[in-house]
Formats: sequence, C-alpha cells, structure tokens
Amino acid sequence: MTSFLHRVSRGLFAALLAVAFAAPLCAQENEDDTYDQETVLEAAENFFGETTEGLAKVVQKVFEDQGRPNGYIAGEEVSGAIGIGVRYGEGQLTTKSGGARQVYWQGPSVGFDLGGNASKVFVLTYHLNSHDVLFQRFPAAEGSFYFVAGVGVNYQQSGEIILAPIRTGVGLRAGVNIGYMHYTPEHSWVPL
Repeated sequence: MTSFLHRVSRGLFAALLAVAFAAPLCAQENEDDTYDQETVLEAAENFFGETTEGLAKVVQKVFEDQGRPNGYIAGEEVSGAIGIGVRYGEGQLTTKSGGARQVYWQGPSVGFDLGGNASKVFVLTYHLNSHDVLFQRFPAAEGSFYFVAGVGVNYQQSGEIILAPIRTGVGLRAGVNIGYMHYTPEHSWVPL
C-alpha cells in the first residue's frame, strides 16, 4: 500500500511540474505567433496615415474582445446598396508566422440600407494556421459594430477563424444589412 501511495504521489508531483512548466512555454509560443497591441496600433496608424484617438480605442476594444491576432490584412474596399448591396475589396494579408499574400473579398448584402462608400480597411485575423484557410465565406452583420470617431469595427466568424475589419472612409451609407464576405485568392466581379 505504501509503495502504491508513493508511486501515485510521485506521479502527481511529476504531472504538476509538467503543467507548471508547460503553461509558460505554451503562452510564450502563442505570443511568438501573435502580434501585441502596440505593434498592431503602429501598423494600423502607418496604414491609415494618421493617429487618431478613435483608432486607438477601436484597436483596444478588439484586443479586449478577441486577444492577440496572428495576422492582419491592409486593404481598400468600395460598397454600395439600395436595399440590396455589394462590397468589393483587396489587400495584403500578413501573418506573424511569416509571409504575405494578396487577397480579395466580395459579398452581397440585403437589408434596410442605402448609399455607398469607399474605405481603407485593416482586418485583424485570428486562428489562421495557414493563408489558405482564409479563402471561404464569412457571415457578416453590418448593423452591429463598435464605432468611435469615424473608425468602426465588426466581427466575422467562420468556425474558429475570426476576422475584425477596422474601417474608416468616405461616403454616405446608412442602414442595417446582413450578408457575407467571400475571401478569395483572385479577384472576382461575382459577389456570390
């Protein structure tokens, strides 16, 4: 009985040591594969060409909600709607694990929506284990987003992958719509 208790206690001790030392290593690996808030804010400010309090607050909000991203897309898009709408965009996907790739997106929407706009878009990406997993459809509800001083963000999710497009631009568009964004490796005029 004593040897049994000795083996169990030794096994528990070894398991506790493994957990204690593995947790910091896992956290470090995660940090090595993701961007910190300061780096993201600097990249977004360089991309948008200005420093605004609204941009800083939106980036902070995304980090509070989603944590550290492992990539981002810097691009531009245009959209318009009269009840039924379309959106087209293109940008450069950059991931912390390395490499960059040109990506495109397009998508339809329907709702109580009228107007058009052109925007610069900085999309934070989460849980992309390769560039290719981005190329799919992401449901989007444009009526629900966080907005501060001309800068807005909403979330798109498909499975574990989360996208947080941060937009600022010019135009006049008002309303609420639902639709999806289809991310592709090549440009397409077909929004479906």
